[in-house]
Amino acid sequence: MRVSNVTVRRRIFVALVIGMVLYTALIARLGYVQLVKGPELQEKALKLWNRNIEYEPKRGRILDRNGKELVTNVSVPSVVAIPVQIKDPHGTAKQLAVLLGQPEDVVYKGIMKREKINRVPGGRKISEEKARQIQELNLPGIVVVEDSKRFYPNGTMAAHLFGFTGIDNQGLTGLERIYDEFLKGKQGHVSYLADATGQTMPGGTEEYVPPVDGMDMYLTIDSGIQSFIERELDQAVVAYQPDDVLAIAMNPKTGEILGMGSRPTYNPEKYRDYPSEIYNRNLPIWKTYEPGSTFKIVTLAAALNEGEVKLDESFFDPGYIMVAGKRLRCWKRQGHGQETMLEVVENSCNPGFVTMGQRLQKERLFEYIKKFGFGQKTGIDLIGEENGLLFSLKRVGPVELGTTSFGQGVSVTPIQQMAAVSAAINGGKLMKPFVAKEWRDSVTHDIVGRTLPTEVRQVITPETSEKVRYALESVVARGTGKNAYIEGYRVGGKTGTAQKVRNGRYVNGEYIVSFIGFAPADDPQIVVYFAVDNPKALAFGGLIAAPSVKNIIESSLQHLGVPKRKDGIEREVNRALGDKSYLEVPQMVGLSMREVVTTYDQLPLVVEGKGTHVIQQAPAAGVKIEEGSKIRIYLGDKSSD
Repeated sequence: MRVSNVTVRRRIFVALVIGMVLYTALIARLGYVQLVKGPELQEKALKLWNRNIEYEPKRGRILDRNGKELVTNVSVPSVVAIPVQIKDPHGTAKQLAVLLGQPEDVVYKGIMKREKINRVPGGRKISEEKARQIQELNLPGIVVVEDSKRFYPNGTMAAHLFGFTGIDNQGLTGLERIYDEFLKGKQGHVSYLADATGQTMPGGTEEYVPPVDGMDMYLTIDSGIQSFIERELDQAVVAYQPDDVLAIAMNPKTGEILGMGSRPTYNPEKYRDYPSEIYNRNLPIWKTYEPGSTFKIVTLAAALNEGEVKLDESFFDPGYIMVAGKRLRCWKRQGHGQETMLEVVENSCNPGFVTMGQRLQKERLFEYIKKFGFGQKTGIDLIGEENGLLFSLKRVGPVELGTTSFGQGVSVTPIQQMAAVSAAINGGKLMKPFVAKEWRDSVTHDIVGRTLPTEVRQVITPETSEKVRYALESVVARGTGKNAYIEGYRVGGKTGTAQKVRNGRYVNGEYIVSFIGFAPADDPQIVVYFAVDNPKALAFGGLIAAPSVKNIIESSLQHLGVPKRKDGIEREVNRALGDKSYLEVPQMVGLSMREVVTTYDQLPLVVEGKGTHVIQQAPAAGVKIEEGSKIRIYLGDKSSD
């Protein structure tokens, strides 16, 4: 059939129109894709092509207040894979799996990921020996590179403070976790474009973003004082085999923690070798228990501040006090008899403190207890702090008021006691304890952040605080705290002995013994708390904990350069209680033997050598020695000059 020209032209026209419509639609679609969807598609393509090689920053160091390194970083080997260089993937994976203790299929997938460089599973931060073994295999595409890990040069020292980091140098516990954002720095990387096989795409550009190292953190801790604490903790463990033991040292004026530790402890570099309850429990802020007589400082401060008691007023202690038909006994069964209120404090006399509580009445006593910070967290910058537990005021009857007055029936933390006693002796200010002092740029060492002392509230007047200091100095010089007395330093403090509570009942024969002391008593620079849980020996704070506090304070004052003085309260000697008497060695060098015999014939002298005059002596003049101790003098001819 013949088609007319008109039909042909019509068909051509229709085809042309359809073609133009399709072409227009194609152009429109292309324009839409390029102009509207272009950025989105380009972003998706870049994500498919883009590869990063990450560079880890150095984690910031942790230093003490004087700039001594406490936590730093060390180089360790790690293993990486370059997929394009691996000639025998399965054989390589098999050999690495044996050395690294990983499943072969896991290693294979790890080394053959479509990246320029891959981390080998199980190959992070390995030992030098294992790295040497891998290098000796000479596997193509497998490279040992330098990595870094956290290093704690002092082992277990202050382990609960520092905490530890994970495999990626992320903070997991302690200060490492709390201040992770400051310490970890910012990751760097090299970005490049690669195809599906991991090969660099021709014409692609590389972008390098350098890592930013973490900030160095300076603590309030003094490593010298921390070492004294560690020494006494270890000695207490050996001597008393306790369930646990803890200690804190603090500047009472600022709230700066100078040292903190506990036993049992752990090594942060080997934390996996320890039960989690050991490294997760920082006892000085976590442990709660009845404080015993150290809590009497709060009752004393409140009663003095309210004018309900005077230190020179008289009090008679028959050995007990009757409260609501119940006999609350003193630790001294026969009682202390007639005494002043100052002697009530010196003797840690329970009936005297019950009387103070009764005069205050429950509303005022518990108001002061809360003002001193009990029943609430101190806010110290550490993980795991507990609140403690106080009686609800509705449940406080006459007996509960009495027992609370001498530290029974309440539950507190060691750090709460430190803050409260500091407020009682520093002029009346409750300070917030803290550990992180300042942050510095790890390169320039410029200070970029600082924690300032924080006053929570004024609890008692400075005048009351002065009286509390005097009374507590008297406790050490004349009372139950004599084992904390230090010749030449004015020391104040208070003993504490509390029966342990388990399942709501007191446990026979198990005690927490403690002592809290401070010095110098007229201008406190340091306050130290030491507590021993269930010592397998004499269970009195004055006998067990006081000597440890004495040793820490004496070593610390010498370390801080605090000079000795002679204006403190003289130590009272009571031989019936086993107290020792001391005398000061006189200056005898230069004296003739006749002068020595005439003046010092009562001294236990040991004469060495021959001659007319004393040319040397031991101990030196001014040293205090126990009465009866020998003094050696060495004779010779008197020098002509």
